[in-house]
Amino acid sequence: MNIGQIEDFLTEQRETASDELQAVLYEIEDHWERKLWHQLTDSLLVLFDDDASKDLRLPFFNKFILSFGDKINQLKFVNLALKAAAACKDDNERLKFLVSVSNKVDNEDAQDAFVYALIAVARVKLSLRDLEGARADLDKAEKALDSFDAIENIVHAEFYDTNSLYYQAKYDFALYYRNALLYLACVDVASLDPEDRHDRAYKLSLAALVSTSIYNFGELLLHPILDSLATGSDDDDSDDDSNSGSEGSEAWLRELLFAFNRGDLRAYERLSEHIASNTLLNKHSAQLRQKIYLAALTEAVFRRPPHQRSMTFTTIAQETRVAPDEIEHLVMKALSLGLLRGTIDQVDEVAHITWVQPKVLDMKQIGNMRQRLGEWGTSVNQLGNWIEKVGQDVWAA
Repeated sequence: MNIGQIEDFLTEQRETASDELQAVLYEIEDHWERKLWHQLTDSLLVLFDDDASKDLRLPFFNKFILSFGDKINQLKFVNLALKAAAACKDDNERLKFLVSVSNKVDNEDAQDAFVYALIAVARVKLSLRDLEGARADLDKAEKALDSFDAIENIVHAEFYDTNSLYYQAKYDFALYYRNALLYLACVDVASLDPEDRHDRAYKLSLAALVSTSIYNFGELLLHPILDSLATGSDDDDSDDDSNSGSEGSEAWLRELLFAFNRGDLRAYERLSEHIASNTLLNKHSAQLRQKIYLAALTEAVFRRPPHQRSMTFTTIAQETRVAPDEIEHLVMKALSLGLLRGTIDQVDEVAHITWVQPKVLDMKQIGNMRQRLGEWGTSVNQLGNWIEKVGQDVWAA
């Protein structure tokens, strides 16, 4: 479009726009005429962030912003494009639009903007179930991200969020969990709307529980997003799987995570009805039971002082409620997963444990540790008093 056509376009948009947009549209015209690109970009972002501009965004981008797109901050240019893309009629049109945007910013001086656009392309491909194409774009984006010395947080956040969606679609619970947590580390959780926080907490909790490689939930247990599970109604009979959140309260799910963290078999049994009513958890019920047995074993070891961690199979069976003939397999599983270190005496049926994986402690566990430290301090004082008593002649000499 030439200058005259752009002027006519801006005038037409202003005259037909709602009263609430008039001020910012006047600003946009003024900044464009004076070639104040930075101020113009900021005014456009204000316009695009206004819900009343929904129908203006796509024409504004195609007929106005593209005419000077190379003169403004390229990351903001892509940001405007993403807001405009929301107005596309379907995912196919949106994909074509975003591919053209990514091609436009694919130059040496705007690689951060190119990665940002490429991630957006991958996200649309996920919506179209083109998992292979999305993975190729995400791998390319990740390679570029690894080469940057510094980059805007918004790009990292978008990458981790889209990557988590890919692994969610692939039912790779461990990698979904990792990328979803990395996304939360890049954003202000308070800025997310309550429904989004609840949905993310719900999916993260399920992924942590059913993953075959996650046995320590410390990062999630300490994260404030977990509190969102306790909000809403008390409708716990959810049949949602890992691909959908659940409206209402899932306080029981939060409680279940803490039960696993402390190896609480009683709490697990009490919450078993909720597990059975959840499609995904019920599907992995056998795996969950083995996981709680392992948690009970590591907790039993953790509660003992380091010099008292040689446990008979009988003791382990009492602590974990596992059948005696399955104890050896349970201990071997814990050793192979790196939850414990030690050896097994098969003849005497004793497990000699030398190390237990650190984990986040709740208040009860901290209280137990405090008690053990107090007992240790008392025993040290008793030993000192005994040495002083029996060695008086030595001290006198």
